Amino acid sequence: MEIVDWFILVSTLAFIVLYGVYKTRGRQTSEEYIKGGDARWWTVGLSVMATQASAITFLSTPGQAYTDGMEFVQFYFGLPIAVIIICVTFIPIYHRLKVYTAYEFLEKRFDLKTRSLASILFLIQRGLAAGITIYAPAIILSAVLDWELKYLNIIIGILVIIYTVSGGTKAVNVTQKQQMVVIMAGMVTAFVLIVTQLPDNVTFDNALTMAGSAEKMQILDFDFSLDDRYNVWSALFGATFLMLSYFGTDQSQVQRYLSGKSVKQMRIGLLFNGLLKVPMQFFILLVGVMVFVFYQFNSTPLNFNPAAEKAVKESAFAGEYSRLESSHEEILNEKQQVQKKYANALSTSASQDIINYELALIYLRAQEEENRETARTLIEKADQSIETNDKDFVFIHFILNHLPKGLIGLLLAVILSAAMSSTASELNALSSTTSVDIYKRFSSTVDKDDDHYVNMSKWFTLMWGIIAIFFASFVSLFDNLIQLVNFIGSIFYGTILGIFLVAFYFKKVNGKAVFIAACISQIIVATCAILHEFVPGIEILPFLWLNPLGAFLTIGIAVLISSTDKGVKTTFQFQDS
Repeated sequence: MEIVDWFILVSTLAFIVLYGVYKTRGRQTSEEYIKGGDARWWTVGLSVMATQASAITFLSTPGQAYTDGMEFVQFYFGLPIAVIIICVTFIPIYHRLKVYTAYEFLEKRFDLKTRSLASILFLIQRGLAAGITIYAPAIILSAVLDWELKYLNIIIGILVIIYTVSGGTKAVNVTQKQQMVVIMAGMVTAFVLIVTQLPDNVTFDNALTMAGSAEKMQILDFDFSLDDRYNVWSALFGATFLMLSYFGTDQSQVQRYLSGKSVKQMRIGLLFNGLLKVPMQFFILLVGVMVFVFYQFNSTPLNFNPAAEKAVKESAFAGEYSRLESSHEEILNEKQQVQKKYANALSTSASQDIINYELALIYLRAQEEENRETARTLIEKADQSIETNDKDFVFIHFILNHLPKGLIGLLLAVILSAAMSSTASELNALSSTTSVDIYKRFSSTVDKDDDHYVNMSKWFTLMWGIIAIFFASFVSLFDNLIQLVNFIGSIFYGTILGIFLVAFYFKKVNGKAVFIAACISQIIVATCAILHEFVPGIEILPFLWLNPLGAFLTIGIAVLISSTDKGVKTTFQFQDS
């Protein structure tokens, strides 16, 4: 990177940190520190969006599209449905009860042990996720600086901890508006530059046609198959339950809209996110598809992970890898020549030539992928600790090698801003839940003043920051990072959502029943997830389907237990807000 890139990167990140500290200076009450005050709908909406849009979104999603195309956008189809349900049911109840966390409601509805169980499940899964959101940008800087990941995890974690500890929820909210501006400006800039760097005879329409011929533009898949992670049915059922739990029961999101000035402001803010999130993800995936088209005319490494290539080139397999690179270059050169002829044929509408070139490209891409698979095998033989899956390195490779001076710093600032934004929200939510649902609820009965709980929330933020940094040091890639985050969430989200759905809609089910049901459900879901993902030959359910499974198991078992326990009934009357 050039000096101008470093200047843009460092000044952008420094501004965000210092701005967050400056805007939240002075004494805050525990309500201000944890809930964040009376935010308007646009602050709520942008904060909700920025919390979800982590570095993983902008690092991993383009790589996902580069490899698998646009079908991942189906994952977000359930979001608008989930948002409407939350606006109708969840938000009015949270607001009326004036809760600091979503889990406070569960004690009012059920009992302390149910509240504690839900909050502990949240703390486990969100603590793991926070580690991943720190690890994602560490990958970027590792590729840029050639530094060890463990040091970068610590540096990034400390940056986020500084302003999150100083300002709490308000600091997270005020900085996320600036972060979203940087993020969207950077992604639009990247998209424009990719398109303008394509050959002169390749129009945007032709680029889409080329991507379509490589099966990158398929968005809807109506074939029902449990083996396929992403289709319309897994989106409308599995992903809807995941989104319902994430936005309705995950404190990192609930805390964002609990800061709203009124029910109306909360609802509009959340609907704003629901309406814009799908187009935003579509656009980010489209950036990845355009990177794919760009690389049809430009050379690529055998493996996009620079650490993987370095490891194999310094091993006993270096000679074999070098021969594979030579073969790879020959295939790329031939593919680029055919691709140029294909572009000319598209410009002149030579239909028979178009078909011939498409068939030739299919054959060449198959050869290319065969070489890449052989390369992964060699890398694994050279060093089993090195990750051979390189999806998450595709976009960063493009940024570092094909963007002009200054814009490299901007795009890195985009990804790191997203990392700071999402991680800050997660640490803030982890701190709030620990402070309100665990510490305050189980501490001694001696009254503590308000300053005490503010200080304890800051200490808990620091504690979770250190834990997240520790987790980040042990993260390995799943299929890619964005799928790893959703996999971890899916193990816990279904059970947590089931508890809340029972609370909202099954008024005669008591705390004892739902607690037992949630414990059983969590054991079953975790077992299914581990067997499916980590035991060869056993396929039960892809992770998206774990969300409805957990919810239905919790509801069904709770209703069954409650129906056999005639002696205890719980009545809890909801009133319209």
